[in-house]
Amino acid sequence: MTRLNGQHRETIVQINDLSKIYHEGGRERAVLDHVSLEIQSGEFFVILGKSGSGKSTLLNLMSGIDKPDGGTIHIEDTEITALDERRQTLFRRDHIGIVFQFFNLIPTLTVLENITLPSELRGANQRETEKQGRALLERVGLVGREDAFPDKLSGGEQQRVAIARALVQEPVLVLADEPTGNLDEDTGKNVLMLLLELTRDVGKTLVMATHNPEILPLADRICRIHEGQLLITLNQQVLVPGK
Repeated sequence: MTRLNGQHRETIVQINDLSKIYHEGGRERAVLDHVSLEIQSGEFFVILGKSGSGKSTLLNLMSGIDKPDGGTIHIEDTEITALDERRQTLFRRDHIGIVFQFFNLIPTLTVLENITLPSELRGANQRETEKQGRALLERVGLVGREDAFPDKLSGGEQQRVAIARALVQEPVLVLADEPTGNLDEDTGKNVLMLLLELTRDVGKTLVMATHNPEILPLADRICRIHEGQLLITLNQQVLVPGK
């Protein structure tokens, strides 16, 4: 248990001695070089870094989408780096919500079907799943759009659907990779505030990779990636959306 901003919080993510190496033109480049990190329950943790610095790589390793060249990652009591590909996929489906830059909605499914798909894959009760999906649609301001297809939505609306989909399973951990990078400035701000409000309302841990400095006053801690190393700072004055 760790004390963060005056509160005792449990460790949700434990990263030890993590390394990831890319091979470029016959040379090796350590994007992450033996880094260690703890992320706490209910924390809003922001990852900064220039393009190619390793922000997305770190998120992909935390979700089990990518494999490290060394080190371990625990999410709660599960060492995801020790799981095979199938078990990583199931763990990600059941415990991690992901919001991508380019939405990644399935074009042949309606808004409601996109949101409820993770629960359906898990075998959850269809009536309860649909009820939960409609409740999330209301939270993200898309009541009445449940039967629309993604190509009929604006970029901001599509990202709202993606946020609802990431939260439908009530995940332990929410990962957001440049969630406003494909949106205009005003829409991006609205989506950012919505994502933070929804995760904080239910006490979820949110880890976000971004290049947007405007989000920094809202973060509990800020991590900068530079030459394979992490520089982590504690935000002493966290602003709460809407206050």
